[in-house]
Amino acid sequence: MKWFFDTSVLIPTFLEDHEHHEASLSAFLEADRQSSGCAAHSLAEVYATLTRLPGRHRLSGEQVLLFLENIRERLTLVTLDPEEYSAAVQEAAAAGIVGGAIYDALLAQCALKTRAETIYTWNVKHFQRINPEIARRVKTP
Repeated sequence: MKWFFDTSVLIPTFLEDHEHHEASLSAFLEADRQSSGCAAHSLAEVYATLTRLPGRHRLSGEQVLLFLENIRERLTLVTLDPEEYSAAVQEAAAAGIVGGAIYDALLAQCALKTRAETIYTWNVKHFQRINPEIARRVKTP
């Protein structure tokens, strides 16, 4: 797989007034299911984030479901089996990853599973600290 998309890139893809919208959308539009993927868990993260935005920016569940369908049409969804999931958490704990950073570690493991050449994220530092194999693949769109 060529590209793996972090949730931090997927969210601005669908928010026209987001500072990273243009770059994120451009990368997303270059992607297809043969060359690109994201973690299946990212669907839940996108949904949770977009339906809890403050004030007028908040989107309805129905609106977000349309965006999720766009993601499913364009990207291969990647999951970890129970053994991979457990191993990823154990590796993260051994590397000193704590708190919510575990979610980035799980997404990174999905990227490794696909042998993604590039991990697109706006949270570069979060991914770089996971391990050197991940750090060398991380880029912003």
